[in-house]
Amino acid sequence: MGNGFGEKLRAERLERGLTQAELGRDLYSPSYISLLETGRREPTADVIEELARRLELAPKALEAWSQPVSVSDAEYVLAGLYARQAWDLRDYPLAASHAANAAQIALEAKNTSAWWNMTYMQAECLIKQGRWDDCRTIVQRLLDHPMAAESAGLGVRARQMLAAAAQGQGQLTTAVENAQEAVRLCSQLPKGSTLIIGALRALIGALAESGRLDEAWQYCQEMNEQMEGQANSQLAGEVAWVVGNVAFMRHDYAEGIKHHEKAATLLSPANDIDLWARFNKASAAVRLSSGIVEPETLSAIERAELALSIVGGNKTDRLEVAFIRARWLYLTGDIVGAVQKLREIHAEREVLAKHTAGEVSLLLGKALKAAGEADEALVFLDEAQKEFSAAGASDRVQQAMDAVLEIRLAQRRAAAAAGSST
Repeated sequence: MGNGFGEKLRAERLERGLTQAELGRDLYSPSYISLLETGRREPTADVIEELARRLELAPKALEAWSQPVSVSDAEYVLAGLYARQAWDLRDYPLAASHAANAAQIALEAKNTSAWWNMTYMQAECLIKQGRWDDCRTIVQRLLDHPMAAESAGLGVRARQMLAAAAQGQGQLTTAVENAQEAVRLCSQLPKGSTLIIGALRALIGALAESGRLDEAWQYCQEMNEQMEGQANSQLAGEVAWVVGNVAFMRHDYAEGIKHHEKAATLLSPANDIDLWARFNKASAAVRLSSGIVEPETLSAIERAELALSIVGGNKTDRLEVAFIRARWLYLTGDIVGAVQKLREIHAEREVLAKHTAGEVSLLLGKALKAAGEADEALVFLDEAQKEFSAAGASDRVQQAMDAVLEIRLAQRRAAAAAGSST
């Protein structure tokens, strides 16, 4: 069989973020999986079938696994290798290009499983660049393929990606719908599957952003149940992070701090500096949203800024971290500094999701109000209402309206007082 099977096995395992031990679990040791991936051990038909089942591949993928290495297989493996190398270097445009090339080679060779996975990787690269529409177009192509109907696992991954892209664009209703469909498809998967946990995380995030916090919290409990018996510490850290986020948003600060402290101990910058950056950014953001202004919050902001300076990140990442710093300035009373930074962010807000752009406009309006610039504050608060409405974040629309009402009432009182004194 040569090394074709081993290359495919390794690619499929890495696509799902599994270690050799997690793939082998109770049947195969990590060393045996390593022997298969390096071509030093030939798999039996039963082993091929079992591993394909664990990787939640479509049935047709089995045919490709048993084929000998051809010229097109070698070209595919090389293009896939280049794509993953570029991904590891966080050169997402280059990774997307190589992934598209690998997908085309697989398509011409009629290797539908390889085509599906490389096309999915291309979509992941696009979402990293904030190219939401391009990502959704490609993922829809994957959903329309018969493989997505044949394999619940593939359908879950595609729906989860669509939810992430919609949420990135601030289309929260669409994000919730796709995440709900992903969770529905998960009923066909075994309990504890990482795909189930991923789908639940997508749904929780979309519900929480939409202000549907009680529903999000219920799914947090379901996600914790799915984590029973999971030995993956990084996954456990990510779950604790998500649960902590929702707890903070529900104003259950003790529960939020508990879960974020747990996440901080389980997630390591040495394992994934990009994930570490995103965690600290999220932790600082939800703490500030809850009004928690303390040294640990500032430390999280500084860690996020440091990690972002290491990994680079796109314009959206930079603006989101800058917004967290602006919120810190506002809450600690540096109104002048907050207004200045918020104006800079606002000038580039077109790359932000609608609900995030709404948050920038809302905070800028509040900061201007605090600075005594009521008329200008009203302009940005009105803008925030429109952006939140477009994102489907009804609770945030109400907050913007409340801020407008406070200013209007204050203006009327001032006008009445001025009238009575003359």
